[in-house]
Amino acid sequence: MLAECAELAERDDTAFAVTLLAGTPTHEARDERDLRRWAVAATRFGAELAADAADGERPRVVERSGGLDEDVPLLARYRSRPEPTVEVFLDTVASAEELIELLGWRDLYPTGSVRAAALAHEAGHHRLHDPAVKRRLRVALDHPVLRLGRWRLLGHVAGADEIAAHAYAGAALGLGRGPLLVTAALARAVAALRED
Repeated sequence: MLAECAELAERDDTAFAVTLLAGTPTHEARDERDLRRWAVAATRFGAELAADAADGERPRVVERSGGLDEDVPLLARYRSRPEPTVEVFLDTVASAEELIELLGWRDLYPTGSVRAAALAHEAGHHRLHDPAVKRRLRVALDHPVLRLGRWRLLGHVAGADEIAAHAYAGAALGLGRGPLLVTAALARAVAALRED
């Protein structure tokens, strides 16, 4: 199981983003070139969003357990209502930190970076919740769903906000690799342990 998780580091972050998009409902029949273009655009957008992050309202942080009980391990979750809140799942964070240690990835993810990345990721979702930021992401993705002469209506790309939030976290923390690598490794490790 560890060898399979370690092999994931051979894939680049864009490959993880494309896989995420390909597994998102509505993208089953999409051309891989479109998925790759959107993955690159969403990643760039998230990194740029982190670079221009202003000190503004921050969501409340609540620590919980139970993230490993989900179908896919859950490090954190953003809820916009009733007030902006980030739930951090300490059991999953601890498991991810342990996995990083076992895989020898400390040069990529320093101690404590999983929790910090989870918080930054959800801060990215908080920023992406702003209608003006959502519009900017749609423009960056450039996915026209309707054209009338010179007018174009740009559509939503399901999953792009998730990629942007991962890129936001990676850029905000200056990580050696994006958080998608840890997320994929943790999901694989937990799935393998559940099969045993």
